[in-house]
Amino acid sequence: MKSHRETEALSARRSRSRAFAAALAWSSAGAALALGAAAPAHAQVSGASLRGMVKAEGGVTQVTAINVNTGLTRTSTVGANGSYGFSSLPVGTYRLEFTTSQGKRQTDEFTLNVAQNAVLDFDFSQPDIAEGGDDAIIVTGSRIRSMEGGEVGTNITQRLIEQLPQNNRNFLAFADLAPGVQFLTNSANQTSLRGGAQGANAINIFIDGIGQKDYVLKGGITGQDTTQGNPFPQLAIGEYRVISSNYKAEYDQVSSVAITAVTKSGTNEFHGEGFFDFTNQSLRDRLPRENSPISIPKVRTKDMQFGGALGGPIIKDVLHFFVTYEGKRRVEPREIKPGLDLPVDFFPSEYQGAFGPRTSSFNEDLYFGKINFTPTSNDLFEFSVKYRDESGEELNNGFAAEETATITRVKEWRGLARWEHTADTWVNDFKVAYEDVTWNPRPVNFGNVSLFNVTVPNTPPETGTRRGDILRIGAGSNFQDKGQKGWQVSNDFTWTGLDSHSFKVGVKAKWVELNANTQNQNPLFIYNAAYVPAGTPAGTFNDAVPYRMTFNAPVNGGDPNVTSKNFQFGVYAQDDWEISDRLTLNIGLRWDYERTPAFLNYQHDPAIAEFVAGRAGYTNPDGTVTPPYTNLANANFNIDDYISTGNERKAFKGAWQPRLGFTYALDDEKRFAIFGGYGRSYDRTQFDFIQQELAQGLFAGRTFNFNNPGDPDNVCTPSATCIDWNPVYLTQEGRDALIAGLPAGAGRELRFIKNDLKTPYSDQFSLGVRGRFNLLDLEAGYSYVESKNGFAYVLGNRRPDGSFFPPTGNPDSPFGNPPSPFGAIILGTNGIETRANTAYFKLTKRYTEFSPWSLDATYTFTDAEENRQLGEVFSLDFPGIEEYPFISATGTRKHRFVMAGTVDIPYGFTLSGKFQIASPKYLAEIVGTAGTPTSPPSRDVTSIETKGNGDLWGYRQMDLSITKYIPVGFLSDEARLRFRIDIINLFNDRNYGGFSAATGLRNLNDLSLDGPPRTIKLSAGFSF
Repeated sequence: MKSHRETEALSARRSRSRAFAAALAWSSAGAALALGAAAPAHAQVSGASLRGMVKAEGGVTQVTAINVNTGLTRTSTVGANGSYGFSSLPVGTYRLEFTTSQGKRQTDEFTLNVAQNAVLDFDFSQPDIAEGGDDAIIVTGSRIRSMEGGEVGTNITQRLIEQLPQNNRNFLAFADLAPGVQFLTNSANQTSLRGGAQGANAINIFIDGIGQKDYVLKGGITGQDTTQGNPFPQLAIGEYRVISSNYKAEYDQVSSVAITAVTKSGTNEFHGEGFFDFTNQSLRDRLPRENSPISIPKVRTKDMQFGGALGGPIIKDVLHFFVTYEGKRRVEPREIKPGLDLPVDFFPSEYQGAFGPRTSSFNEDLYFGKINFTPTSNDLFEFSVKYRDESGEELNNGFAAEETATITRVKEWRGLARWEHTADTWVNDFKVAYEDVTWNPRPVNFGNVSLFNVTVPNTPPETGTRRGDILRIGAGSNFQDKGQKGWQVSNDFTWTGLDSHSFKVGVKAKWVELNANTQNQNPLFIYNAAYVPAGTPAGTFNDAVPYRMTFNAPVNGGDPNVTSKNFQFGVYAQDDWEISDRLTLNIGLRWDYERTPAFLNYQHDPAIAEFVAGRAGYTNPDGTVTPPYTNLANANFNIDDYISTGNERKAFKGAWQPRLGFTYALDDEKRFAIFGGYGRSYDRTQFDFIQQELAQGLFAGRTFNFNNPGDPDNVCTPSATCIDWNPVYLTQEGRDALIAGLPAGAGRELRFIKNDLKTPYSDQFSLGVRGRFNLLDLEAGYSYVESKNGFAYVLGNRRPDGSFFPPTGNPDSPFGNPPSPFGAIILGTNGIETRANTAYFKLTKRYTEFSPWSLDATYTFTDAEENRQLGEVFSLDFPGIEEYPFISATGTRKHRFVMAGTVDIPYGFTLSGKFQIASPKYLAEIVGTAGTPTSPPSRDVTSIETKGNGDLWGYRQMDLSITKYIPVGFLSDEARLRFRIDIINLFNDRNYGGFSAATGLRNLNDLSLDGPPRTIKLSAGFSF
C-alpha cells in the first residue's frame, strides 16, 4: 500500500498529465511570452459547495477537504445526525479526510465543478469502505452527485474549452451545448449569445461572481456590441456553467441566459504554456462571391491568435499567482456591391471603382492577472485585474464604400478584490470590484456623406416595385463614445448551522457613471439617383440635387455627451432545504432598486411640451407664433404621460423576484430524479435608449427635405423643414446660416419617454427528469419563458384628426404630419414581448482517465413567438406597440441539435469535433392593404420560415480537430510540444444569410454566409 505522500504525488502527476494533454499551442512568435507568462495546465478555480452524510461506529467528528494542487484546507464539524458541509470551495481537485474513533481515513481524488452543489455520502459499515486500515483509500467513483434544483443548463469543462475546435477562441462558443442557447457568428465574424426568443441584451455573465452586464449598449455584456473580440482571455477561464432558465436568487440583471465562470489560479508548482494559431486565404475555401460570376483571386485573409500564461507559487500553500495574455490580429475579406442587386454598370464610371473585394482589419489584446493569498485555513484573499484593448478598421459587406469605414476602439479595465472567511458553520464572501469600459467607434474619414437610392422593378416572381439604397460614399457616420465606470461592493453570507438547511443571503451596492455620446458629425445627403433635375438630360445618374439632408447641431450650446451617476442596490435570500433524503427545495427571493438621474430628473422644455400637447402656440425667435399642434387631441395615447417636469418619474424599486426549485429522487440510490422550478428575473433597459430623450435636447439631429419639382418618390409641402436646395448646404457655414435663419428647432426630432417606464423581466418555468448511469447523464425537460416590458420607440405623429393611418389609400405612417417647425415625435415605451416553449433532451458522457472520451449532445425544440422582430427597437409602422401581432420568433430556429465530443487515441493524439444542425430561420414582413371609401387601409405583420440551405435543414456545420502531443523529456517530465489542426466547417456547408421575407426563398444575389467556409487553422504550442 502506497503512503499518503506517494498517493498524493502520483495523483497530482496524473491530474497534470490529463490537463497537459489539453494544452494550448506554441510557436516561435510566442516563445518569449510562454516562458515569462504561461498558464498552469491544471489550476484551482472557485465556486462549488459540498455536503453529505457520514455514518460510522463511534461516529465521525470532523471532515477535512484538501485541495491537492494548492494545499488549501477546509474543515467541517460533523453534526449529531452525521451531516457535514462545505458551502464554498474553490473549484478543483480534492480529497476528503475523516477523523473517526478508529483513526483517520481518506478518499481518492475527485473534482468539484463551477457552481456545483455536490453531495457525497459515506457509510463506514459498508464493505467497500469498511475493508482496509487507515491507509485504505475510499473510492468516491459514482458516490458523488449534483443537486441542480430547477436549473436548466450545462457545465463546460476545461477539457471541452481546450480541446473542441473553434475559430475565434471565444470561450462562450460552447455555451450552445445548453438547451435553448445559441452562439451566433454573422458574415462580419461578429459573435453574439442568445437564449430562447430573447436578444443578446438579455444575457449576463458572472466571472468570479461579478456580473459583466453592459448597462449602456445592447451586447448583453460589456464590449460585445458589434465586435469580433472576445470578452475574456480563454486561457484564464477555468470552466463555466450555462443556465438557460430558473437560476437562483443570487443572479441579477438577467432575463435569459446566465453564465457563471471562474478563472484559473496558480498552484504549488510552476506551470506554463504558450500557443500560436494561424490561417489565411490559402487555408480556406473560396467564398461564394469569389466564384460568382466567374472565379476571381481570393481576397487577402489573415488570422493570427497567440498568447501564453504562467502560474505558480510565491509561497507554497499560501501565496500563488497567475498571469495570461492573448492577442488577435485579423484581416477579413469583405465585398462591396450595389444595393438592390443592380449591375455595376448602372453607375457612372467614377463610382464603379467603389465596388469589389475589400478587407477589414481587427486587433485585440487581452491581459489578466490574479493573486491568491491563504494566510490561514479560514481565510482566502483574491486580487485580479483584466485589461482589454481593441482597434482596427471595420468595414462590413454591403453597398457602403471602403471610405465610409469605421475605426474600432474598445478599452476595458476590470479589477476585483475578494476576502472569503470560513468558520465551522458559516462563510462570508466580501467583494469590491471596479470597472471602466469605453466603446468609441469613429469614422476613418470626416466630411460629407452621400447616400443614393432608387426605385426599380421587383425581381420575378415578385411583382410591383421596390425602393432601396444602392451606394454610400464619402465619410463615415459612426461616431460614438459610450461606456460605464464605477465601483461595486457586495457581501454574501452562507450559514449551514441548521440541519438540512443551507441559508445564503447577499447584498450588492453599485455606483457607476454611465455615458453616451452619439454625434452625426458628418452630414448625410440622400439622393434619388433617378431624379432628373431641371436642365439635366433624362437617364443621368443624379448626384447633384439631394432630396434630404440630416446632420447634428447643438441646441443652445448643448454638450452631446450625456452622463448619469447610476446607483444600484440588490438583496436576496436563498435556502437550499433538504426536506428528506429524496426531496430538496431551493427557495429564493431577491429585491432590486435602481436610480438613473438622467432619466428621473429630466425636464422637457415647457414651451415645447405645451405646444406639442396642443395647449399653447410656440413662439419663434422672430416673435412669430406657430399655432398649437392639435393633432394629438384624439390620439390613442396621452402625451402628458410622456412629458416630464422632473417630478413624475420614480426609481425602479419593489422588484420582488421569487425563485423556486425542487429536486425529488425517485430511487434510494438517487440515480433518477424529477426537477422543476419557477422564477421571475428582472433585466434592465439600456441607457443608450433612455438617454436619447436628453441627447435630442442637447445635440439634436436635424432633418431637412428639399422641394424637388418632378421627383415623384419624394414629395414635401414647403415649410420650415421643406425648402429649396442650395449647394451652400454642402458647407458647414451654409448649414449654420440655414439654422440661424429658421424658427428654433426647425427639423429637430423630439423624443419623449413614458414617465412610468417599466423594467423588462421574464417568468421562467421548468420541469424535467434526470438519470445517471455511471459516467453517462441523461436529461429530458420542458421550459417556458415569457419576457415582457421590452423597450420600444413608437411614432407620436398623428394626422389632423388624430388618426395614424389615412382614411383611404396606402396605409402610410404620418411622418408628413410633424409638429412643424419641429421634426417627428418619437415616443419611448414598453411592450415588446416574447414567449418560448422549449422541449429538450440532453446526453453527457464524462471523460475520465480510464474512459478517455467524452460526449455532449443536446436536441432542442423551441416554439417561440414575438410581437416585434428581434432587434427592431424602432416600431414606427403601427399606432402603438400593442398593435403589433405575435409572429413566429425571427431569432429562433424550431429544431437545433448540437453535439461535441473528444477522445484520446493511440500515439499521443486527441481527436475532437463539434456538429451543429438547425432548421431554417424565420423572417418577418409588414404587408399593407390600400383603403377605399368603404374599407379603411390596414397593415399586418407576417412571418415565414425560409426554405433553408438544404432539404431539411437551415444551418449545418461540422468542425473537427486533431492534436498531437510530443513529450520533451530533456526539459522536464511534463514538458510537451503540441501540434494541432482544426478544420472549421469540414463539409464546406454554405449557410447563406440572404432570404426573401415575402417568399422564404434564398436571395441568389445575396452571397453572404453566416459562418465561415471550410477553413483550416494550424496551431502549435508548448507547455511545461
